[in-house]
Amino acid sequence: MQRGRLFLVPAPLDFGCETQAPLTDALPLGTLQAAAGLQHWITENAKSTRAYLKRVNEIVPLAQPIQALDIQELPREVHKKGDHGGNFDATPLLAPALQGFDLGLLSEAGMPAVADPGSSVVRAAHALGLEVRPLVGPVSLLLALAASGLNGQNFAFVGYLPQDATERGQRIRELESLALKTGQTQLFIETPYRNAALLQALLQTLQHNTRLAVSSGLTLSVQTILSDSAKGWKQRNLSERVTGQPAVFAIGR
Repeated sequence: MQRGRLFLVPAPLDFGCETQAPLTDALPLGTLQAAAGLQHWITENAKSTRAYLKRVNEIVPLAQPIQALDIQELPREVHKKGDHGGNFDATPLLAPALQGFDLGLLSEAGMPAVADPGSSVVRAAHALGLEVRPLVGPVSLLLALAASGLNGQNFAFVGYLPQDATERGQRIRELESLALKTGQTQLFIETPYRNAALLQALLQTLQHNTRLAVSSGLTLSVQTILSDSAKGWKQRNLSERVTGQPAVFAIGR
């Protein structure tokens, strides 16, 4: 029996935002057509998956009604702790592929398995010998990096910084030291309602000449991309322009 394939389906970056952009602004027709044809899904959240597929259906009719789709959610512990460490076995979720059905892997925003859960599913697919097909769509980290003016030849994504103020300050200094020593751009994210607190900590901690870039609301009409030295941020009061939209932060030299 021919085995199914695992499609990595990107989602728009407007999840949880008041403003939504047309899907066709961020996703090519080929990606929407592939998504519309899938009956089986592995997702971060079933509710947001149905909302996304409803938007897809308005452009490309779904092969099956939304109510008839098989949507499996990743476990809660995967959401909270991530699944990139190899501790979660996603093999059972891929059972439809062994029966010959294609599956879609979807996160709430952007590319699954990049700054989001899903790597365990991809890993299990490779172990089973399944074909993995990433589809074209927005990846906030790369969009932010390209727009930052920082080093795009050597960079690292380090996830979330600590919430504790002391630990966060120490982590900022560690990342700054690495960036200044090696030239490697350091990318990180934060829950949108904590953007202001993180930005304040960065401006209090970074050296004057360290460059800081913040890209928020990427691909949306409210998109804001700001990049300057820490000193320039303070002189130009740029922090007042950072919104509560999903954002990517970057520091470098």
